Amino acid sequence: MSFPNHRPRRLRTTPAMRRLTAENRLAPADLILPAFIREGLTVPSPISSMPGVVQHTTDSLKRAAAEAVELGVGGIMLFGVPAVRDARGTASLEPDGVLNKAIRDVKAEVGDNLVIMGDVCLDEFTDHGHCGVLDADGYVDNDATLEIYGQMAVAQAEAGAHVLGPSGMMDGQIAVIRQALEESGNKNTAVLAYAAKYASAFYGPFREAVDSQLTGDRRTYQMDAANRREAILEVELDLEEGADMVMVKPAMSYLDILADVAAMSPVPVSAYQISGEYAMIEAAAANGWIDRRGAITESVLGIKRAGADTVLTYWASELAGWLKES
Repeated sequence: MSFPNHRPRRLRTTPAMRRLTAENRLAPADLILPAFIREGLTVPSPISSMPGVVQHTTDSLKRAAAEAVELGVGGIMLFGVPAVRDARGTASLEPDGVLNKAIRDVKAEVGDNLVIMGDVCLDEFTDHGHCGVLDADGYVDNDATLEIYGQMAVAQAEAGAHVLGPSGMMDGQIAVIRQALEESGNKNTAVLAYAAKYASAFYGPFREAVDSQLTGDRRTYQMDAANRREAILEVELDLEEGADMVMVKPAMSYLDILADVAAMSPVPVSAYQISGEYAMIEAAAANGWIDRRGAITESVLGIKRAGADTVLTYWASELAGWLKES
C-alpha cells in the first residue's frame, strides 16, 4: 500500500540530499587521540602492528598535540612507557616520570586548547604487566591498588591533566580517585571512567605499543565478553562514585553495550576504538581488500551512531583532517 507514495530513495538522490538528511555526523571535536610516549627515545619508534602509530619522543608528542589543536581534535589521551619498572609501578608516581612529564610538556605546548587526559593504570609501569599490585598468590590486590591509583591521580592532576582515565577496572577506583582529587585541591579535574572495559583478544597491538610485560591475562578484573547486563551495573557504580564521563572499551565488538550505556547514561559517553580494531582495518587496506578512507570513516561513524559522544581512535588527527576538507 505504501508504494509509490513512499520512496525512501528520494532522500538518497544526491550527495547534498544525503548530507541534509544524515541522522549522525562526525566532527573533529568528537575525536580523542590516544598517544604513547616512551622514556629514553631520541627519535619516534614505529609500532609494527599499528602502521602509522609511534612511540613518541617529547618533541614528537608536542608536535602531535599541536597538530591535534590545529585540526580541531577534542582531546588527547596519554600513555607512558617507562625505562624502569618494578612490582608496584612506582615510576607512575614520580613527578618527572615519563607520563607526568609528558602531561606537563603537552600542557605547556597547547595549554587549554586541547583536553589533556592521562591514563591512570599500572600496567605500563609494573614488571609483571598487570593493572595493579599482586598479593602473595599472584592475584591482583584490589584495595592495595586503589591506594596507588589515588596517588597517581593526584600526580597527573598536578602535572596539568584536565581529565583522568582510570582504566584498571578495580572495584571502587572512581570513589578513591575522586576523594584523592578533592582532598588535594584538584576539585576541577574530571574523571573519565573506563566503566565497561572488557577482556578482549583485540588488545594485542596495544601491548606492543606499551612494551607490556604481561604473562597470563586480566580476566579477574576486566569484564567477561559474554556479559551485557553487568555493564550497566559497572556504569551505575562509577556514576554513583563520581564519574564525570564513562567509557565502553572496546568499541566495535561491543556496539550493543555502547548503545545500552548511551541509553541510560546522564553523562557523556566515550568509546575506545582499540588497537586490534585499528590494526585489522589497516591490514585489510594494505592488502587492497577494502577502501582505507571509507572503512575508517564508516567504522568511527558506526561507533558514533551506536551512541558515543566521543570516540578514542588512533585515526583522530587523520580523520579530523578529512572532516575539515569536506
